[in-house]
Amino acid sequence: MHDLPSPSEVDVFQQVAGAPDQRLILFCDHASNALPHAYGDLGLTRDQLERHIAYDIGAAEVTRRLAALTGAGAVLAGFSRLLIDPNRGEDDPTLVMRMSDGAVIPGNARAGADEIASRVEKFWRPYRSACGALVDAALAANQVPILLGVHSFTPSFKGCARPWPCGVLWDRDPRLAAPLIEALRGEGLLVGDNEPYDGALKNDSMYELSTARGVPGALIEIRQDELGTPEDCEIWAQRLARALPGVLARPETERLEFFGSRADGRE
Repeated sequence: MHDLPSPSEVDVFQQVAGAPDQRLILFCDHASNALPHAYGDLGLTRDQLERHIAYDIGAAEVTRRLAALTGAGAVLAGFSRLLIDPNRGEDDPTLVMRMSDGAVIPGNARAGADEIASRVEKFWRPYRSACGALVDAALAANQVPILLGVHSFTPSFKGCARPWPCGVLWDRDPRLAAPLIEALRGEGLLVGDNEPYDGALKNDSMYELSTARGVPGALIEIRQDELGTPEDCEIWAQRLARALPGVLARPETERLEFFGSRADGRE
């Protein structure tokens, strides 16, 4: 059981300081199912707020352990994606969801332009800015960071089982994605290549933090039944900690390189 925090524990984001010589930066967009006191429960039950519609189950635990194992810096969103989705672009029509996987979100039903703009300023922008600040600090120190977003996904969707225990999402820059896929497959895993989602999404976290800056980056998606216990999360953190040093050592990751984006319509 992942307990809901009390309102006093809700922060816009949590940040983990990285080692000065560590190029790896982690971000966890859907780390929390917390809702600020002013928004109540958005009209949902506790059971609904414990579902994947509210956050990526297990992703925060993996992110924190991976940061501890590698010395990576990390930023984790402190609010539920149902309040506003920190992975979406500011102009994305799904930024504030009125329905998610069959669940109506009553507290979002009447969220108009002014309310959405308020949530952007209070929650979305401070989180995204904190992520960007870590990237900019590394670049200012003449380091090219490597960015890894940590997410999780449901074992099935619309009645269809998802066979991959994990997937790596990427756009056009293969510098992190390709060797990470290879390393995870080397452990005998069936790894989704842009499965169960496509990594090209205009103005999402990876687009803004990685693609637009010419920085190597990708998202790791882990199936949620792989993350049911703290021990499971530890296994995944250890697995990624084994895979990533080889990626970080590759010379092509040590320079800025602009590949463009499929989300811009460029193939």
